[in-house]
Amino acid sequence: MKTRKLAIDAMLSAMCAVLGYLSIDAGNLKITLESLPVLLGAALFGPLDGAAVGFIGCFIYQLLRYGLSVTTLLWILPYVACGLVVGAYAKKYGFELGRGRAVFIVIVAELLVTTLNTGVLYIDSRIYGYYSPVYIFGTLLPRYAICAAKAAVMGALLPDMTRALRRLRGE
Repeated sequence: MKTRKLAIDAMLSAMCAVLGYLSIDAGNLKITLESLPVLLGAALFGPLDGAAVGFIGCFIYQLLRYGLSVTTLLWILPYVACGLVVGAYAKKYGFELGRGRAVFIVIVAELLVTTLNTGVLYIDSRIYGYYSPVYIFGTLLPRYAICAAKAAVMGALLPDMTRALRRLRGE
């Protein structure tokens, strides 16, 4: 079972990196599903696996897209936090998340990711000299709206996806 779990974590990490690339980018507005594999890993295996999927997947994405920089680890932390939060919540409920619980925790996690990403954007902009209040905070409301809508859809689909992956695992 450990080998199968490790293989699923690796597959989810790779999906996270690929989904980071397959995003719609417009300035600091990014529509992406890169958190979906993190959510799946956390809902299936708990906080440490969710955090590992978030760390490895986002680290690969960051290296391939932007290279290594002073703020690389900061850009990864929101997805690590997402995996920890969702994984702890799933573990608390015995990894049986109904649709309502799944939507709730995914919305919380996605709002956390968006908030942390805004903080990292602020820090990154100060370090690299592109800070502008309008650029950093001007799109915050649309970013939260996109985040909440995306989270509601992913949360509604999460229980079905975790059941399918459990069958794949042989449970």
